[in-house]
Order: sequence, then structure tokens, then C-alpha cells
Amino acid sequence: MDLRYPIGQFTEPSVIHLDQITHWIKEIEMAPINVRKAVEGLSDTQLDTPYRPDGWTLRQVVHHIPDSHMNSYIRFKWALTEEQPTIRPYHEDRWAELPDSKLAIEVSLNLLDSLHERWTKLLHSLDSTALDRTFIHPESGEVKLSAAIGMYAWHGNHHIAHITSLRERMGW
Repeated sequence: MDLRYPIGQFTEPSVIHLDQITHWIKEIEMAPINVRKAVEGLSDTQLDTPYRPDGWTLRQVVHHIPDSHMNSYIRFKWALTEEQPTIRPYHEDRWAELPDSKLAIEVSLNLLDSLHERWTKLLHSLDSTALDRTFIHPESGEVKLSAAIGMYAWHGNHHIAHITSLRERMGW
């Protein structure tokens, strides 16, 4: 298994059907619960263990998920209210080194709960016209909201798998 990508990399389907989008939204909706389950009972020492050599600690992973998903939520709002906005990428590796990534994980777990409640409310409201709206990522190019939903469903599962696969390898 590639420890960087325990569930593989995201591959955008050539055609995205509404049932696929509904499934992805459900995965985004469940992410806060699944992150909580993944970290349940871990000690501070375990949380401060990298999920792979030269990788982030589990604590950094937990804090990264709402950082990333907040950026995505804002990107969705821009795409829904502006014509093909160019979004601003961020240095996630640098964000993971900031002091707030050393906080107790409950802070980010609570943030993830609230953020995902708002985000999934928004996602459930999107019709086919809204799902076809796009934003421009300076490195990736044009991104349809329908595809971004899939990418972020994958993103949450990807980081949950970092936690659960380390737990499994370590016998935690």
C-alpha cells in the first residue's frame, strides 16, 4: 500500500451522474462522524505520531481537514455567486506547521461538524445548472462543482484512511 494514498488517488469520472453526486454528498456529510470514530480513544502521543515517514502527525491531519474543507466551501460560494472566479490556492504544508495545528483536536472536530452542516446544506440545494458552474484553479485549471464534490468526498476519506491505516499498522 502507498502510505500517501491509502485509498488511491482521486480519478474524476468522465461522466458524473446525479446518483454519484448524491453519494459523494453523503460521504461529505458523514466525514465529521467518521473522523471522530477514527481518532476515538487516541492518546496525545498517538495523535502526535506521523501517519508515514516524513508525513504529518495524526493531529496535523485532523486540523488539516477543516482547513481544506473551509477553503473548498468558500470556493463553492465564489463559484455560485461569481462568474468563473479564479480561486487562491494555499500552502497546506505551511498551514500544518502553524501553532493552531498543535491544539487539541476537539477544536477542529467541532469546527468540522459546523462547517459540514453548512456545506452539505448548500450542496443538497444545488441543481444541474449550479453543479455545472466552475471556478479556475491556477494550477489545475477549470473545475466544475460536480467534480469538486467528488474530489472533496475523496479528500475526507483519504485523510480518514491515513488515521485508520496507521491505527491498524500500530495495533491501536
